[in-house]
Amino acid sequence: MSQDGMGYMTPERQMIRDAAREFTMKEVLPLANELDGPDGEIPMSLRDKMVEMGYFGITIPTEYGGMGMGVFEYCLVAEQLARGWMSVASIMARAQGGWIKSCMPHELRAKYLPRVVRGEFLNGTALSEPDTGSDLASISCRAVRDGDDWLLTGNKYWCTFADGADYLLIFARTAPPPSAERRGDGISCFLVEKERGSFPRGMTGSPIPKIGYFGWKTFELALDGVRVPKEALLGEEGKAFPMMGRGLETARAHTAARAIGLAQGALEDAIAYAGERRQFGMPIAEYQAIRFKIATMATEVEAARQLMYYVCNEIDLGRRCDKEASMAKYFASEMAERVTSEAMQIFGGAGYTKLFPVERYWRDARLTKIFEGTSEIQQRIIATNLLGKSEVESMIAERAFEKQARKKVGVSA
Repeated sequence: MSQDGMGYMTPERQMIRDAAREFTMKEVLPLANELDGPDGEIPMSLRDKMVEMGYFGITIPTEYGGMGMGVFEYCLVAEQLARGWMSVASIMARAQGGWIKSCMPHELRAKYLPRVVRGEFLNGTALSEPDTGSDLASISCRAVRDGDDWLLTGNKYWCTFADGADYLLIFARTAPPPSAERRGDGISCFLVEKERGSFPRGMTGSPIPKIGYFGWKTFELALDGVRVPKEALLGEEGKAFPMMGRGLETARAHTAARAIGLAQGALEDAIAYAGERRQFGMPIAEYQAIRFKIATMATEVEAARQLMYYVCNEIDLGRRCDKEASMAKYFASEMAERVTSEAMQIFGGAGYTKLFPVERYWRDARLTKIFEGTSEIQQRIIATNLLGKSEVESMIAERAFEKQARKKVGVSA
């Protein structure tokens, strides 16, 4: 099975991929097999080894101690890490310093980014809310000025790593939306520093019980007048929403990489098991039904990988590819659920136990269809690019705006 990607894989990229593969099989996979579960935690010892590999600074410029590489290399490593444990491929995204790089002046980048590279300044993102998932423009958490400070009040949901992070990116309304067409206006982003292992004053968190994505906890947060200095505002006030959109291409390529890694792990394990498991006097790999399953699985994994490579290359070249990024995320996540499910079928009853990691790949693959924009949201983006915005979408936006207006969301106290 080729992972080279014709025209994309330079010798340097092959070495990066192969080193990440070796690291995953030696360091990540054994820990995942041991610790994956509701109470398991990604150990600090593994994070320290990731620092040594440079994985928290892949896309951070060399002047700040990073590797100065692109999204392509970032996703190469993420795919390999996800082959062992998707959560480890995800904690890598808590570094890279995206908002710090794009919103802070040089002196502050010089202060924070070296700490990010050393794994000392990792983030959690508080964006979604109990009533707000795909429709991010409808967030109601608010930020109001109080002298030189801001006070943040509201509720956030699906904030993974909120306890272990060194800072939180909290998105809140600083002004109501001006119109249905500009419902995202008035949303601002705040960098809230905190002590690792706790929450800042005025914030409480409750872990959300999940069926997967273990190794760290995901929280519901309650903010009751969390006070932050004016310097905590990242970028221009009320302009965070379009900045979110500009970062989604990379986020979706990263999710595609994670989905591909999960599927690759399930595929490799299924091939190995099919060669060992004997029924009716021969390995099940000799039966055409199994052989055809594996052939289809391998084809789908490789197709997703090549689409991801294309998208990563376009991002690194500075070309817009929102449609293609949605295609890569959509296809890879749907593929990962199919492939991991087929792998479980090849394992039979053994696959439905905790004795093999294939069940972990299956559980985590299911999540890739939901986070970073559901499959349905990706289809909507693709369709809008091809067909234009539908009248139904405009009607929905108008109704959502009217609902926000009635609530007076974001109006300062």
